[in-house]
Amino acid sequence: MNASRRQLLKFATAASALAATGTIPALVESAFADVVPPARKALPWRNWSGGQSCEPSVRAAPASEAELAELLKRTAAPIRAVGAGHSFSGLVPTQGTLLTLDRISGVVDHDPATHQATVRAGMRLAAMADELARRGLALANLPDINKQSLAGAISTGTHGTGVGIGSLSSFVTGLRLVTASGETIDCDAQTRPEIFNAARVSLGALGIITEIRIQAQPLYKLKRRTWIAPVDEMLEQVPDLEAKNRNFEFYYIPYSGMALGIVNNETDEPETPTPVNEDDNGLRELKMLEDWLGWAPSLRRWAIQKALAGRAAEERVDYSHKTLATERGVRFNEMEYHLPREAGPAALREIIDTIEKNNIKVYFPIEFRTTAPDEIWLSPFYERKSCSIAVHQFHEWDYHPYFAAIEPIHRKHGGRPHWGKLNTLTAADFSTLYPKWKDFLDVRASLDPQSKFLNPYLKKVFGVA
Repeated sequence: MNASRRQLLKFATAASALAATGTIPALVESAFADVVPPARKALPWRNWSGGQSCEPSVRAAPASEAELAELLKRTAAPIRAVGAGHSFSGLVPTQGTLLTLDRISGVVDHDPATHQATVRAGMRLAAMADELARRGLALANLPDINKQSLAGAISTGTHGTGVGIGSLSSFVTGLRLVTASGETIDCDAQTRPEIFNAARVSLGALGIITEIRIQAQPLYKLKRRTWIAPVDEMLEQVPDLEAKNRNFEFYYIPYSGMALGIVNNETDEPETPTPVNEDDNGLRELKMLEDWLGWAPSLRRWAIQKALAGRAAEERVDYSHKTLATERGVRFNEMEYHLPREAGPAALREIIDTIEKNNIKVYFPIEFRTTAPDEIWLSPFYERKSCSIAVHQFHEWDYHPYFAAIEPIHRKHGGRPHWGKLNTLTAADFSTLYPKWKDFLDVRASLDPQSKFLNPYLKKVFGVA
């Protein structure tokens, strides 16, 4: 008799005894004693683009700081936190513990006098912006994607655009984090400033951020204007457009010679109706042209210019959190570097040249933005006026050939990569790009001496064996 038949007979005998007596005798217990329940396996995870994935042994969603502290003391390492999965680099994947702060979310309070708000770390940027607006507040800037968690956004140096406006991390006036030992630390510019300087852009390597005090301002409206112009004309006007507009950015459309400019400026004008978002449709049309005319760049250029000809400038007025962020429905992988501002136009010209002379397969526009300097140790904008150039590749296509052709240009011009975007740099490279690199490593080692928060990618980034 095979094992499964023997087991079945034992179950049947036990069930008969249970039915006859109404109790659970030793016979029933023995029937189940050698049955080993299947091991519970955490759900696999992948990021938004599908480029990063892992199968953690534990997935957790603590609902409080106390629960989080207990979890950190006993759970399997490496411990990594995940927000919306909008980072493209290898920050999140772990075979240990993957935790989400989705249950540690919401606006805790705000100060009407200082316009500061305390926000739990798991709150998504879009939800936070709506909640702040209900309180008559808004952030000075937002990134063009607002799906990220607040902690994830500041931990990677996420930013918007504007020569006089810093990244989201620069708006942080205080924060609380829980370390690997379960200790809760509050820090700001006066209290434990060395941790504060490290934690505002920390890659999740110091501990788990649970609360953030952030500087906002009274709710305001922006007038957004978009227009099409030849890219050479746009590049020549960059200094003037940066200086005369609160927010300025533009997108170069590959193989077109044309760019889409976007400016935002404060206004008291009444809101206009929300337009239909045609960005995804535009991307699908550009992909179609790549599919059909990728073999003939000059014909492709003619077709794109023909489609854009006569397109009038468009204007829209709405509250800032509605005009600064956009919906992105077409998935991609991304590489973005932050360069000294004066190097931006020359670097972009070289990137365009490289793409089009080598007929690189791409249709996603190239994004050009600016950011103000700050004093945060691992901020890509540390003590430097920066411009950012981002290249994107459709998520179903191999990004390696494209990004490998462009990254040397960024590096030649002194670029620092966005921490949440793809790059090939190592600890030796980063140590030359960040004057406070050693200071950060010292704080990291003191807070997490066993490196419980370092996955294989971060061990490479920080040079930890």
